Amino acid sequence: MTIKEAQETVDQWIKEYGVRYFSELTNMAVLTEEVGELARVIARKYGDQSFKAGEKENLGEEMADVLWVLICLANQTGVDLTEELQKSIDKKTKRDAQRHIQNLKLKA
Repeated sequence: MTIKEAQETVDQWIKEYGVRYFSELTNMAVLTEEVGELARVIARKYGDQSFKAGEKENLGEEMADVLWVLICLANQTGVDLTEELQKSIDKKTKRDAQRHIQNLKLKA
């Protein structure tokens, strides 16, 4: 699925099952909540914390939840994520073309 297809799929789902998009402010709060849930799983899987009884190692599910809400925000604010991601890649390529390659900390 392309990013454009993902934006279209989420939009269709919202129209068919979701009644309407939550407000942008609500979706920003939901995005923050979902990022927190992702952070919790990463802290337990890769950090010093352990999973509590009943918690599952659902890293992919939490990442998908973050992506879902981000796509909702993009859709409702008229952002073409394909276009914006390409701009971001171009910007980083121009800005960081040699920076990371020359970073001795990354070679260790």
